[in-house]
Amino acid sequence: MKKIHLDRQCGEKVLVALYFALYLTVALTIALNQPLNDTLPSLCNPPDEHSRYKVPLYICNHGTLPTGFEEELFSGGCRWTYGFYTLLPYMVQGYIMRFVNLFTDSPLALLYTARMVNVAIGLGMAVMVLLLGKKLFRDVRVRWLFCFLVTFLPQSIFLHTYVNPDSMCLFSTALMLYGLVCGYGDGFSVKSCAFLTVGVILCALSYYNAYGFILGSAVLFIACFLKKEAGGWRYDWKSFLRKGIPMAAAVLLCVSWSFIRNYILYDGDIIGLTTKENFVKSFGIARDTYYSEGKPLSEMLFHTDFFRGLYYTFVASYGSASLHTWGETYRFYKILFAVGLLSMLCFRSREKKVPRDYRWKQILFHTVMVFCMIMPLILLIRYAYTVDYQYQGRYVLQGIIPLMYYVSRGLEKIPLWRKCPEKGKTFLSAVLLAVIAVSLLITVYVYALPYYLQAPGIL
Repeated sequence: MKKIHLDRQCGEKVLVALYFALYLTVALTIALNQPLNDTLPSLCNPPDEHSRYKVPLYICNHGTLPTGFEEELFSGGCRWTYGFYTLLPYMVQGYIMRFVNLFTDSPLALLYTARMVNVAIGLGMAVMVLLLGKKLFRDVRVRWLFCFLVTFLPQSIFLHTYVNPDSMCLFSTALMLYGLVCGYGDGFSVKSCAFLTVGVILCALSYYNAYGFILGSAVLFIACFLKKEAGGWRYDWKSFLRKGIPMAAAVLLCVSWSFIRNYILYDGDIIGLTTKENFVKSFGIARDTYYSEGKPLSEMLFHTDFFRGLYYTFVASYGSASLHTWGETYRFYKILFAVGLLSMLCFRSREKKVPRDYRWKQILFHTVMVFCMIMPLILLIRYAYTVDYQYQGRYVLQGIIPLMYYVSRGLEKIPLWRKCPEKGKTFLSAVLLAVIAVSLLITVYVYALPYYLQAPGIL
C-alpha cells in the first residue's frame, strides 16, 4: 500500500514537471519566433501587437503614461490608439522594459522583454489552474484533464506569448475563482480574501470584457454570509463588514486612480471608449457595421460565419487570425465540448447530498459561472454588431476556466467513465491528455512555426 502511494506521488511530480515544461517550451517558441509587424506569408504576426506594443514602448521611452491622443501611438492609417484602454498590463511591460533599457538599446531585446512579461503571467496562471484543480476535483485524472484543457488549448497559450492585456485578464479570473472556491470552503479566510482582492484589482485594470467576473465575485462574496439557522435566515453582518471593508478599500485604493485619470483626461468618460470612438469619427472615418446599415442582428448571427468563425478562433487561430491548425484538432475539441457539456446537463452527480443550507449557494455559484461565460459573448456580439464586425475567439476566452470545469465534470459523470475500472480510467485520461498535448504541438510546430521562420525578421 505504501509503495502504491509512493508511486502515485512520483507520477504526480512527473506530471507537474511535464505540465510546466510543456507550457514553457511552447510559449517561448511562439514568443521568440513570431514577427511583430504585418508580414507575409499569411500575416503571421499576432493580432494588433504592432499597435499595442507602442504603448509599453512609449512608457519605456518617456517614463510616463500616454493618453489616447498621442500621435506616437498611431499605426499607419489607424487613427486611434490603445492609449484609451486600461494600462496596467502595458505599465508592467513598459517599466520592466525601461529597466532592461539601462543595459541594452536593442529593439529586439525590448520586444522580447514585453512578451516575456506575458509568458511569466501565463506561467502564473498555469500555477493557479493547478491549485484550482486540486480544490475542484477529487479524482486526480479529471483534475489533470481540467488543467490541460485550460492551459493547453492552443488559443489559450497563444494569448500569453505577445503584447496584449488578455494574458493578465485570464490570470485575474484564475485568482478570483481560486479565492471564491477557497472562500466558500473556509468562510473567506485572509488567504481567500487576498486572492480574490488581487484578482479583482488585476481584472479591473486589464480588460473590460471580464468585468462580469468582478460583478459575479461580489455577488458570491455577499451571499456567502447569508446563513439558514433554526427559526429562519440570518445575515452575518459582522463577518461581512470585517472582511468586506478591507477588501473594498484595497480595490478602491488600487483601481480608482485609473478611472479618475480617465475622468480628468476625457471629460468625464471614466472608461475612455466613448472618447476613443468620437476621436475616430473626428478624422472622418466611418465604421460600416450591420447596425449602421440597418441590418438586423439575426442577419449577422445566422447568415454569416459568425459562430463558426468564433469557434475556430476560440480553439486555435494564430497570427492575425490567419494561421489555423489541423482539422482534426477542431473536430476533437468539438466532440469533447459537446460530450462534456451534454453529460454535465443530462447525468446526475453521484456525490453525497449537500446540506440544504449549502444547496442554494451551489446553485448561485453555478449561475454566476454561467453568467461569467456568457457575458464576454454578449459584449462581443454587441461590439461586432455596432462597432466592428469581428468573431475573434480571444474576446470570449475569459470564460475558459468555468467552461473547462463543466466539460471536465461532465466527462466525469458519463456512465461509461463511472463503470470503468481504475486502470481503464487511467488509460482513458492518459489518452486524452496526450491528444491535447499533441494537438498543441502540431498547432505550434507544424502549422505556425514554419510561417514564423519564413518571415523576413521578428521586428
